Formats: sequence, C-alpha cells, structure tokens
Amino acid sequence: MIRVTPLILAVALFMEQMDSTVIATSLPAIAADIGTEPIALKLALTAYFVALAIFIPISGWMADRFGAKNVFRLAIFVFMLGSLACSFAFSLESFVLSRFFQGIGSSMMTPVGRLLLVRSTPRSELVAALAWLTVPALVAPVSGPLIGGFLTTYLSWHWIFWINIPIGIAGIVLSGIFLKVPDERNPRPVDLVGFVLAAVAFSGLVFGLSVVSLPALPILYGYLTLAVGVTASLIYLLHARRTKYPLLDPKLFRNELFRSSIMGGSLFRIAVGAVPFLLPLMLQLGFGLNPFQSGAITFVSAIGAIMSKFIAERTFARYGFPRVLGLAAVFGSLLIAAHGLFTAETPAPVIMAVLVAGGVLRSIFFTGVNAIGYADISDEEASQATAITAVCQQLAVAFGVAVAGGILEISSAMGGGELSLVDFRIAFFTVGGLSALAGIIYFRLPANAGSHVSGHRVRTEV
Repeated sequence: MIRVTPLILAVALFMEQMDSTVIATSLPAIAADIGTEPIALKLALTAYFVALAIFIPISGWMADRFGAKNVFRLAIFVFMLGSLACSFAFSLESFVLSRFFQGIGSSMMTPVGRLLLVRSTPRSELVAALAWLTVPALVAPVSGPLIGGFLTTYLSWHWIFWINIPIGIAGIVLSGIFLKVPDERNPRPVDLVGFVLAAVAFSGLVFGLSVVSLPALPILYGYLTLAVGVTASLIYLLHARRTKYPLLDPKLFRNELFRSSIMGGSLFRIAVGAVPFLLPLMLQLGFGLNPFQSGAITFVSAIGAIMSKFIAERTFARYGFPRVLGLAAVFGSLLIAAHGLFTAETPAPVIMAVLVAGGVLRSIFFTGVNAIGYADISDEEASQATAITAVCQQLAVAFGVAVAGGILEISSAMGGGELSLVDFRIAFFTVGGLSALAGIIYFRLPANAGSHVSGHRVRTEV
C-alpha cells in the first residue's frame, strides 16, 4: 500500500498542479472565444490563486470536523464542477468566477490529500510514500504547457477542462475503494476571526504578488494589496497568540524540523516557481521556438522527477536528511542558475540534460523536505501542519514569479525596453542564488535530524 495510497492521492494533486499552469498557453484562444483580451484574462489566473489562499487555511479544520477522506472526495467533486463551469464560460466575468470556484475545490485537495497520506503511513515509511506523492507536483508544472498547447492547437481550449472530469471520477472512485484511513475527527470550534484575518492576509499577499508579476491591473493595486496582506498577517499573529484554538497555530514553528522544512522549502521554491515562468518565455521570445516546441523541451525535467523516486529512499537512509537536503538545494539551485547560460546555439540535448539533472535533484529535495517536516509532528497536529505547508508553498511560488517578473521588467527597462537574453540571464542567476540559501538551513541541522523517518544511522567514534 506504500505506493497505492500516494498514487491515488496523486490523481487529484496532478489535476490541481497541472491546472494552475495548463491555462497559461491557452489564454489567447480562450480570450478570442469569449470576447476579451489575453491580458485581462490573466485575472482568471489570479482568481484561482486567491481562492487557494483564502480556503487552504481552513482545510485542516474541515478535515478534523468532517473527516479527511470525506473532504478530499468532496474537494475533487467541487473541482470537477468548477472545470465544467470554466469550459462553458461565455464572458470574462463568468470565466473568472468559474476559476475561483475551481480554486475552492483545489484548495482542499492538496493539504487534505497530504494529511491522508501522513495519517495512513508509519513515519518509518513516509519517505517512500512521499517520493511517489511528489511526482505530480514536479511533473504537472512542466507538462501543463505541453498538454495545454497540444489540446488547444489540435482540439480546442475546452478540453483542458474537460480532461479533468474522467480524472476526477477516477480519483473519487479509487479513493473510496482503496483509501483505508482512520476517520480521525477533532471537532474543535472554528476560529472565524482567524479565518477572516488569514483570508485577507494570504489572498492580499497572493493577489498583490500576482499583479506585480503579471500586471493585468495597474501595479499600484498590487502594492496596496500587498500592504493589506502584510498588515493582516501581523494582526493574525497577535490574534493567534491569544486564541485557544487558532485556525493556524504559529506554535508549530517551535518544532525545529517543521520550521526548517517551511523555511528551506520556501527558499528553494522561489526558483522552482520562477522556472515555469522564465524558461518557456526565454525559449519562445529569445530562441524563436513555438509553445509546443518549448513545452517538449521543458517536459524532460519530468523524467528526472520520476527517476528520483527509485533512489530517494535509499539516499536518505544512507546519508541522512541534513546532508542530502543541503547538497540537493545547492546543486539544484546551481542548475537552475545555469539556465541563464543557455543560448539559441546551445544544443537541445545539452539543455535537456541540465533539465533532467535538475528534475532529479528537485524531486529528491522536495521528497525529503516534506518528510522531515512531519518527522516530529503528531497526528493531532498534522491537519494544521499540512495547511500551513500548503499556504507557504503557494506564497513561495507566487513570490518566485513576482521576483522573476520584476527582474525582467527592471532589466529590460534599463536596456532599452526590449527583452533580451541578458535579462533572462540576470533573472535565472538571481532566483538560483536565492534558492541556494536553503542549503545553509539544512547544513546547520544535527547529522541525525529526522533519522527515525529516514532510517539513517550516524556512525559514532569509539
């Protein structure tokens, strides 16, 4: 069951991860069909991420109150309804609302799916289980543009949403049959004040970062909502300290391994979030490739992600979390920075080799980060831990895209207003350097950190 459970959960997680990127290549076709401009339609992307930011914080309470398995299956159903609504949208307003509704379902799938895995897997087997669950998170962002470009080019843009229906049905049926998870419930009172504050805080941060990086609205709105988000975050922290049952308990950050998972994982995700934005843009604008060609090249990083599944468990067992995570963060970041050295004359096999190697390291890193984060977390705390992790992941990815977009804008403006390969080089070097800082966090951990999960035994001198 080590592989069956995560692969069933991965059905839903793949939909969620892919849908957040697949739409990007189809924006022109959708805009032409519903009578609007592609730049305006980017509000649909923002609406989806805002829905995630609002409802992820309450996912833990929902799972504790109504049962994680029930909430997970309901989330898939809501996501399917949102997909159908998107496919039948007839205007900008209807499409944005449909994407928001779809995001509500998505907001429950990822954290509750991870919660189901943590609760159904002994800690000693968590690395192996998470190794398989990590696959969709890494495969979907790079396969999304390829699949979206193919469906939009050879069928129609509606298929990028219709394809979710059979996948969703399979997820609901298989999870009902094979997921044998204790129906643990902890009906603590809901923190309504905390929910409102968290919703304002995280949606303000995500919306602000989205507007700054993809300005479909005046950039002033982005800075204003960022300010609102930061203010609401500070107020929430004050509220959580005085509340008996906070929606997201900041006390979890007292746990050293959980804290390192969030901080190191967030730093590394800056570059990981920026790559799906930067690389296709560079391949198309800088190298003259079409969307399908660039998608075919970037897709090979998924091969590296899948390859790592067969070595991750043994690697962590032999060398331990701190050493492997530190090296994976540093060398994975260096490979991302190396994207800035690509030119139109760089042979495609060389580019693909770098992407495959990067896919291996990123997959190993995220498998380990997810596992070490739950090493000392009890089952009672797991629901809040999954919600906090999911929120931080969304914020880190949004921040990565915002940083990359801001660097391109500033660099191109200084160079005359036209994007050039130098602008992409600066962006890749910057986000790669930021992500490499994650290695410091893990090198500072004790050599035996999380050893009861990794199975690593530190040799002692006699």
